[in-house]
Amino acid sequence: MATIDRKPILLDFEKPLADLEARIVQIRELAEENDVDVSDEIRQLEARAVQLRQEIFSGLSPTQQLQVARHPRRPSTLDYIQAISDEWMELHGDRGGFDDPAVVGGVARLAGRPVVMLGQQKGRDTKDNITRNFGMASPGGYRKAIRLMEHADRFGMPIMTFIDTPGAYPGLEAEKLGQGEAIAYNLREMFRLSVPMICVIIGEAGSGGALGIGVGDRLLMFEHSVYYVASPEACASILWRDASKAHQAAEALKITAPDLKQLGIIDEILPEPVGAAHADPLKTTEILKEALLRHLNELDQMTSQQRRDLRYQKFRAIGVFSEHPL
Repeated sequence: MATIDRKPILLDFEKPLADLEARIVQIRELAEENDVDVSDEIRQLEARAVQLRQEIFSGLSPTQQLQVARHPRRPSTLDYIQAISDEWMELHGDRGGFDDPAVVGGVARLAGRPVVMLGQQKGRDTKDNITRNFGMASPGGYRKAIRLMEHADRFGMPIMTFIDTPGAYPGLEAEKLGQGEAIAYNLREMFRLSVPMICVIIGEAGSGGALGIGVGDRLLMFEHSVYYVASPEACASILWRDASKAHQAAEALKITAPDLKQLGIIDEILPEPVGAAHADPLKTTEILKEALLRHLNELDQMTSQQRRDLRYQKFRAIGVFSEHPL
């Protein structure tokens, strides 16, 4: 994975845990300085820290889940690709004159098998985020993505996409270059591809920006990721003309993994280590790799037509509901 500054970045609800861990360090240092045995007390406090971490991350509100999904230390698309693949060669350009850095992709080997991996890429700091446009792709990014998918289909390589974007870039220039058309084209073409396709929501998945690389045979979602039609802040601004009501919007939008699993939108929730993916990226990577290989093995048992039919029926079923008389 990329080398990054590991200085802790604390979310508001993590502060009690950080205070307890700092207290443990302080007591240990004082005990060493004064040659006092406080091992029993340290064990009790460490056990309490483990319990507190579990309590915090097992009861997050949708707004807190959104904070975790946006955590600057959360593993990114490139982190996962480089960690799970045996070989990786990034490919550039949409063959139309653009190479959007907000979308990365290329050819890799997963457990020795050639595959194509791609996804949105956020930055690690302000400068990198500006370069990557905060993971918000332009039309060129979506055209690059479908070029790589068509390459995979032509050579019989499975496709794996990693979704992590607040949405497609909404700027005037993007609209001039055909943002809506680029996403719509991707949606249509992804339904006709013959190879196995697995999509994974690794952070936040916003609106058409996520859908533009999110039509697959299987849609997996990390436990603390979110998926929404509009960000809670945007939704609150539209409905109440007040962005401070984003927490209400987050509750109503059903953006969390359990909500989306219940609605039949995602196929599997991938568990994260206690403390979320940013607390233990290596363990998170192991979880992801196991899930990808397992689903790929299942999809390999199907014919191309069966996979296309499955993909079509999966998305046709989204939003279907029944009314029962009172």
